[in-house]
Amino acid sequence: MYPHSRLLCSSNYTGKLTEFWFNCNRCVHQVNVKKIPKTPLICGQPTEETHPHILRKGEIIPGIQKEEFITRRLKLMESVLSTRKDFYHVIVIPSAIRQYMSDHIPYPFRQNTDFLYFSGCQETDCALVLCGNSIENFTSTLFLKTYDPQSELWNGPSTRAEFAPSIFGVDDGRTLPQLSEFLMTELKKHANCVLWYNQKQKVQSAVDKVVNNVAAENSIYLDDTLDNHSHKLRLYKSPAEQSLMRQSCQIASRSFIKTMASTKPGSTEHELYARLDYECRMNGAEYLAYPPVVAAGNNANTLHYIDNKQKIKDGDLILVDAGCEYHGYSSDISRTWPANGFFSDAQKTLYEATLCVQKELIDMCQARPSLDTLYEAMCFKLGKALTEAHVFKKNVNPSELNVLARVLCPHHVSHYLGMDVHDIGTVKKNIKTEPGFIITIEPGVYVSKNNVKVHKEFLGLGIRIEDDVLVTENSIEVLSKDCPKEIVDIEKIISNKLN
Repeated sequence: MYPHSRLLCSSNYTGKLTEFWFNCNRCVHQVNVKKIPKTPLICGQPTEETHPHILRKGEIIPGIQKEEFITRRLKLMESVLSTRKDFYHVIVIPSAIRQYMSDHIPYPFRQNTDFLYFSGCQETDCALVLCGNSIENFTSTLFLKTYDPQSELWNGPSTRAEFAPSIFGVDDGRTLPQLSEFLMTELKKHANCVLWYNQKQKVQSAVDKVVNNVAAENSIYLDDTLDNHSHKLRLYKSPAEQSLMRQSCQIASRSFIKTMASTKPGSTEHELYARLDYECRMNGAEYLAYPPVVAAGNNANTLHYIDNKQKIKDGDLILVDAGCEYHGYSSDISRTWPANGFFSDAQKTLYEATLCVQKELIDMCQARPSLDTLYEAMCFKLGKALTEAHVFKKNVNPSELNVLARVLCPHHVSHYLGMDVHDIGTVKKNIKTEPGFIITIEPGVYVSKNNVKVHKEFLGLGIRIEDDVLVTENSIEVLSKDCPKEIVDIEKIISNKLN
């Protein structure tokens, strides 16, 4: 039964009977040692044993159980099978590799999102392969780095291939150098094959070379639309993902409040950046989800302003667009507030018009519109609100409202949100939202100093208000609702009157 000796311990303590098999014979042995220490699995990422303060029993990454990753792989295979029912499908998803800012100095590692979504593995230089021709007959194999003591001396341990099934729930574990032979064998065993691989995002040159060589050598069709299938699955957030997104937004919201309260004229944009980063990390986030915009005064009219070095003047409005990444899930919030704690009349007029439009757009989400529908609604509503607030010098013809709004807000009002900030890029914005979608609502008004159509008191002002919205079965949930955006609340926070 067992060709080699194999210990099957039924207890760890002295005096307990322990059975094991040796040369196909069942033996019973009285253990004479005090205690057999439990040897932990060698793994290249936190586990429930090494990090019980982060991971609960059965979780591969915090908040996500092993069974959910197995289900994701099944759904991906089901999706690709629907395209060609009489073919044998081979899916290859590479991990990211370690990137270096200079010789031997690595950047913080961030995993390829699709690889993380389907494997739960947070290690470098890996690949996930799914093979099969039916839901009942498909396999998952995780290819991991070969054991390298020198590399582990510098970068820490990596998971051994033999432990992959028990840790990640895959059917088999192998080393990355075995990938080429494995793919060749799989493709030669079947007459009609399709090789799925994302050619548009080449995140690992070693895997890319293997896949393309194998496809060419076997004259196999290489389908590079895999991201269409993976992104469609990632669009619908599971209850576990919704919980992680909720926590990510709560952390970011608390950090915004602390950052608002620390604002004072004479400080710098960089100080607010540092405060925001500090508060997010101290509340449990791994890091900021993207380089934040901290734009004082006219800097807010540069949409992707990330220099964050200017001194903050008394009377400036400060536009901050930031979020954090919490166990792989990103928040994305924008708030605008006065440096001295009080909105001027012009700032208040522009802010209230933007806030009114944002609230109306959030209410519209109840009807599950498409993101493009929300954008068209924003253009009309924003143009109308600014006209009623007498922002423009002359009366505006209703037919011009959309054009004027598009000039003052040149970006879209919404995008999908999840593991990536601008999530699932292949999913179009013209589809209706559904339960499980998470989107942003972010109207903005940016008045250039050389805009000749608005009154001079509004020149140089830039405002954006952004919240993260989950579409539920019966309603919506504003995940970033804890981040204040009413004028009275913002003014109280900055004047230290609100705890």
